[in-house]
Amino acid sequence: MTSSLLEQDKDCVDKLSMNGNLSVVSSPIPLVLSLSKNSETVTQRFVKRSPWLIVTIFLSMLFLCAASGLAQERRGKTRISNAGFTITALPLLAAREWGIFNANNLDMEIILMQSALVPAALTQGDIDYQAGVGPASVNATMTGFATRAIWFSSDRISYWLMAKPQFKTLESLKGKKVAVTGLGGTVHIAFNMAVEKAGGNPKDFVLVSIAGQQIQQLISLESGYVDAAVLSPPVTFGAQKKGFNKVLDVGAMVEMPGGGLTALVKTIQERPAETKRVIRSLQMAKEEIRKSKPKTVDLIVKLLRMDREAASETYDQFLTTLSPSGIPTRVGMEILVKSVQSQGRFVDRKVNFNEIADDRLATEVAKEMGYKIP
Repeated sequence: MTSSLLEQDKDCVDKLSMNGNLSVVSSPIPLVLSLSKNSETVTQRFVKRSPWLIVTIFLSMLFLCAASGLAQERRGKTRISNAGFTITALPLLAAREWGIFNANNLDMEIILMQSALVPAALTQGDIDYQAGVGPASVNATMTGFATRAIWFSSDRISYWLMAKPQFKTLESLKGKKVAVTGLGGTVHIAFNMAVEKAGGNPKDFVLVSIAGQQIQQLISLESGYVDAAVLSPPVTFGAQKKGFNKVLDVGAMVEMPGGGLTALVKTIQERPAETKRVIRSLQMAKEEIRKSKPKTVDLIVKLLRMDREAASETYDQFLTTLSPSGIPTRVGMEILVKSVQSQGRFVDRKVNFNEIADDRLATEVAKEMGYKIP
């Protein structure tokens, strides 16, 4: 029988994935690649004559295995999507601006992306996390995407339907154009549910999707491109000062979680340490927001481009919506499922909590941060 023995370093390589790049580590030490019965004597002689060499090889292999594990943890930039820079995204923006992501060993890149595009982007690996839990993300999970809600930012949303001065009632807006951040997203579904609760029919309105920051919707309203828009603080306060009417308090009529974090099941299972660091960063940012009004108002003024009075009112309003521990709740997820079903999708389907959410990592983080968990 033939055997392959003791190949030189140019033929012996070990490939490690480090920060997304492929590093090739070669060894100058001859290694036994395969052994047959006839090669036994050669091998034994090699071991006897070079015992320290064998020890070195063994330790090198242990080091490379450890390096490979660390490489998976240190993946370089982590990408997280967000539908728009609204008040709901404040913990995400605060975690970046205040260096909380960096403090948790995360090089976070925020990607603005419409909710409808996120599931495919997650699946393809274009992004790592979605900064949001809402009807769109839950609908994607129920459709078959292997994603789960893993952290809540707020227990309820804060949105108003604002209209031009001549429109003072929901009835007067029939047949008119209403701007939302994205069709099928949280704002769209919440608007539909609120209209139905108010006795109206969502089909009576022409919905216009305007992606990006809320200020763009206000500009569309001011320019006359749309007749009304579903806005959140602080843009709502600016709109009021400019004479636009508050026609409907959408948030007050729809109990729905706002903001949060969604991830692939694969990410939760294979990168739990990283996922916990993301959750911890967002929860730490939320706690800092809760404790420091002046610092947060400065951030709102800087990022959302509002005057200090509006920013202060926005802060006070936002505090009333925050989820204490961030752990996804069964009640909150049931409401999101109902919001999806209210649009005629999966009407007869009974959905279990663990089919759409995974609260384990958020619970671990909450306990580590000192929250009292029942």
